[in-house]
Amino acid sequence: MGRISIVVSDLVLSFMWIWSGVLVNILVLGFSRKDTTGEIVGYLFSVISTFIFAFLQKLTKGGLYSPVASLASGLSGGFGSFIFTVMVRIPAEVIGSVIAVIHIIHIFPEIGKGPKLTVAILHGALTEGILTFLIVLLSLGLARKIPGSFFMKTWISSIAKLTLHVLGADLTGGYMNPAAVMGWAYAGGEHITKEHLLVYWFGPVMATLLAVWFFNFMYKPLTKEQDKPKAKSE
Repeated sequence: MGRISIVVSDLVLSFMWIWSGVLVNILVLGFSRKDTTGEIVGYLFSVISTFIFAFLQKLTKGGLYSPVASLASGLSGGFGSFIFTVMVRIPAEVIGSVIAVIHIIHIFPEIGKGPKLTVAILHGALTEGILTFLIVLLSLGLARKIPGSFFMKTWISSIAKLTLHVLGADLTGGYMNPAAVMGWAYAGGEHITKEHLLVYWFGPVMATLLAVWFFNFMYKPLTKEQDKPKAKSE
């Protein structure tokens, strides 16, 4: 029952995440996209959205909306967890995103068409890969260094995600979320193109694998003796 609930949570949160992005765009459209006020409003709601979804992840006891986060979690949980993530959780997140986009296009056909690649495929794959590598590495570090501080961890994570998104927005969209891109690509019939698979799946997935390996290589699991002083201080 626990695994069923987590899969349902993944699907629902993925659906909600796509909708949240569209709603932020609608709010920003109330201002000029070239206006500083519009940009500030967009950034503010992006941070608020990150806090809301962090709370929902906590409420659902681990529900996620990004294959990148799910893959990193699955890799850290052993072979069984990895297989469950790849075969069940990630497909659920993709399905949730696809359903959301189809729903959005039906209601707001003029709102959004997903990311647009403005550079070469290799350049795009490297961009999404580097952005993903950095955010996964940061997430793993926050989970290890400040595991109990919800506000501080979410605040740092939200600012980092926003910064990386802005850096990659003009190149690939700076999504760092293959499922979200898949929703828009599927709706446009571009989900099996070389551009989509290499830039928005291969790049982020390889970067996630590398980030988890690098983190585990640099920061070995704490031994019982190392963990004792921390337990006493808490």
